[in-house]
Amino acid sequence: MNIGPYVLPNACFVAPMAGVTDRPFRQLCKRLGAGYAVSEMVTSRPDLMRSLKTSQRANHDGEPGPIAVQIAGTDAPMMADAARYNIDRGAQIIDINMGCPAKKVCNKWAGSALMQDEALALSIVSAVVQACAPLGVPVTLKMRTGWCQASKNAVQLARAAESAGVQMITVHGRTREQSYRGQAEYDTIAAVKAALRIPVVANGDIDSPEKARAVLAATGADAVMIGRAAQGRPWIFREIAHFLATGEHLAQPLVAEVKHLLLAHLQDHYSLYGEFIGVLSARKHIGWYVRELPGGEAFRTHMNTLPDCQMQWAAVAEFFDELNTHMDRLPRPAPAQPEPDNELNNKMETLQ
Repeated sequence: MNIGPYVLPNACFVAPMAGVTDRPFRQLCKRLGAGYAVSEMVTSRPDLMRSLKTSQRANHDGEPGPIAVQIAGTDAPMMADAARYNIDRGAQIIDINMGCPAKKVCNKWAGSALMQDEALALSIVSAVVQACAPLGVPVTLKMRTGWCQASKNAVQLARAAESAGVQMITVHGRTREQSYRGQAEYDTIAAVKAALRIPVVANGDIDSPEKARAVLAATGADAVMIGRAAQGRPWIFREIAHFLATGEHLAQPLVAEVKHLLLAHLQDHYSLYGEFIGVLSARKHIGWYVRELPGGEAFRTHMNTLPDCQMQWAAVAEFFDELNTHMDRLPRPAPAQPEPDNELNNKMETLQ
C-alpha cells in the first residue's frame, strides 16, 4: 500500500505512543521490520512547539522516511500552522490525533474528545489538509470508534474526513470511554473499511502474527498498527510481516541479539535525552524487555536504583550475558486468550 507518493514495504505499522515512539524507538522498529512509524504526538500550541520536550519529540535525525508526525490540538488555524511548522522540520506525512484517550488531552477537547464535536473535528481536518496539499504532503487521521458505546460515529467521521482529503485512516477498536480497558472490537473497523476508498488501518490488541492475520481477514483492513505489544518486543514487526507473507513463524530472537539490540537502543536513547533524563526514561524500555524473562522482575527492581547511564548500560549487558548461559533464544510469548463478545470477533477467533 502507499500513502500519497510513499510506497510502504509492508502492512505492519508502529502506533504513535506518547513517551514511547521517539526517534530511537521508531528507528529500531523500522530496522526490525515495521513498514511505517508515526511519531508520538506533538502539540500545536505555538508557545510549546519550541520547548525541549517538543523538540525531542520532533527529532528525526537519521530517520529513514517516510517521516510521519502526529499533531494534536483543538484550534483549526493553529493545527494548520503546526502542520507547516513540522513539514519545515522534515515531516513528510502529517497525522491528526483524534484517538488519544488521556484525560489531560481530552480535558482540553483534543485527541478523542474531538469525536464529540464533529464540526470542530472536520474544521481541523480541512484546515490541515489545505495547509499540506500545496506542499505535496499527505494527511492521515487516527481515531477511535467513538466517544462512548452510545455514540460510535467513526464511520460518519471517516467518510467526511475522506471527502476532505485525508489519505489514510487508522481506527483503534475502542471508544474513548473504554481507554485501554476491555477488548478491542473490530466490527466498527470493518464498517469503516467498507465505507471508504482510501486505506484503513486496524489498531487495538494485535499482539501476535496470528492475531494480525485474523484481524486483517475479519475487517478487510489494508494494514495493522501495533502499539503496546511492541514495547520490549520490537521484533514483533518482522515476525508479523514474515507470517503474513509466508504463513510460517520466525524463530524467536537469540538472547545475544536482544542484548545487542537493547544496548544499541539505550545508547541512542541516551544521546537524545542526555544523562539525567536518559537514565530515568530508559527504565520503562528496559523493564518491558525483561518483564517475561527469568529473573526479570528482580533485575528491574535493581536497575531502577542505578543512578547513571553507564551503570544502567553495564547492568543490562551483565543481565543478558548471564541469561545467555541458561538459554540461547527468548521463550515464545504465551498466546493471548481472547473472549470474543461480538459476532465479528467470533469469526476472527475462528480465522486464527
